[in-house]
Amino acid sequence: MSNENPDDLKYTKSHEWVRDNGDGTVTVGITDHAQSLLGDVVYVELPEVDNSYTAEESCGVIESVKAASDMYCPMSGEITEVNEELDSEPELINTAPYGEGWIFSMKPDNMADLDDLLDADAYALECQE
Repeated sequence: MSNENPDDLKYTKSHEWVRDNGDGTVTVGITDHAQSLLGDVVYVELPEVDNSYTAEESCGVIESVKAASDMYCPMSGEITEVNEELDSEPELINTAPYGEGWIFSMKPDNMADLDDLLDADAYALECQE
């Protein structure tokens, strides 16, 4: 299985990716590995903008033809934006998990928490276990 996880992202053991936007916010989605396990995504329950979550707290649900899977907040902080395109096109998560299939953006309480997340190599090892 080829591992196409971008090196500029951080990852969680629960298969979320995190992109540092360079402005004190991060964008979050699920990994290619996660979307391939889920199969065709048919619905995404997005978190509420302005809600705050703690790291590893469930903040939404991704439903596929196979299963419904909780989505977890990778860092503690406040949701600043959600990808409303997913309401009408949830399949973007399958076709462009690292692009148009992003799920939400947030303002972490502490950007240093990014350092606690997995890099692409560590995430690849996690997926092999």
